[in-house]
Amino acid sequence: MSPYTLSMLMSSLAVGTTTTLLSYHWFLAWMGLEINTLAIVPLMTKMHHPRATESATKYFLTQATASALILFSTIMNAWVTGEWTIIDMNHYTSTTILTIALAIKLGIAPFHLWLPDVLQGLNMMTCLILSTWQKLAPMALLILTSHQLNTNLLAVMALMSMILGGWGGLNQTQTRKIMAYSSIAHLGWMTMIVSFAPNLALLNLLVYIILTSSMFMTLMTMSATNMNKLSASWLKTPTLAALTMIVLMALGGLPPTSGFLPKWLILQEMTKQHLNILSITMAMSALLSLFFYLRLSYAISMTSPPHISNSNLSWRKKNNLQIIPMMIVLSTMMMPMTPTLLVMN
Repeated sequence: MSPYTLSMLMSSLAVGTTTTLLSYHWFLAWMGLEINTLAIVPLMTKMHHPRATESATKYFLTQATASALILFSTIMNAWVTGEWTIIDMNHYTSTTILTIALAIKLGIAPFHLWLPDVLQGLNMMTCLILSTWQKLAPMALLILTSHQLNTNLLAVMALMSMILGGWGGLNQTQTRKIMAYSSIAHLGWMTMIVSFAPNLALLNLLVYIILTSSMFMTLMTMSATNMNKLSASWLKTPTLAALTMIVLMALGGLPPTSGFLPKWLILQEMTKQHLNILSITMAMSALLSLFFYLRLSYAISMTSPPHISNSNLSWRKKNNLQIIPMMIVLSTMMMPMTPTLLVMN
């Protein structure tokens, strides 16, 4: 792809997300979402492969359906209440349709089936953009309207996302599909807490973006698209392979990594709301996700690829992603911020 075309598409992505984040009128927010969708589709098809074309088609149809539902719900709300502002969604049917539309946009269960298939057909950089940057605008709308959305519906979808996100990743061997199910599970945690403490949902989104970016960047550096290639990574980049296991533990939410921070605060807030059974179910569902993170760690550290070279030295690629060390540090060392966050909360 031409650098000029790439810069134009990346600028459009930035403009679309910024437009949605800064808007107070539903039509302007909808325009930002549409710019985002139209800018990411050419990036998805730049590989000129049938699977990439299939992924782009699935993504476009899914996002177009969600955008149409958002527009329909806002028009219905404007018809009933006369309000177009984002924070004034007072019509019950409109808020229910909006909840479903944002769930489709984000890939929250039971509207999650498009996400693993789409990510599997893309290259790692586009997967990174799709899993992080493309979540910002819909999640911002979800946080802005969280006090008006159907809490019971959000809780059911969030619990389904946690369970299905962990369950779906158990028998996967492709790293992109594993990261897709990881994204679904993390979105479940954000959706669950957004009605009770939107600031914790925002913190979880920040930590999720840091962890997912770190993982995709390490996978790009190691060129690991499946578990067999991941098992050979210690020959190519031994230091990065060791750090990758720490990032995987952070994704699983083990202390003292950064991934433990939002889960701890969310479970604390849920118990304050006297939702003890729901909190126990959430904690148990996190074990499903932890299993396939441990499975990836096992593949990196304790398995050897077939037909291994007898030479002591292996071909090692030069790392062009200089931001990886900083991202890994953020993935592992944010726990000391907890007292400050609790005071701010």
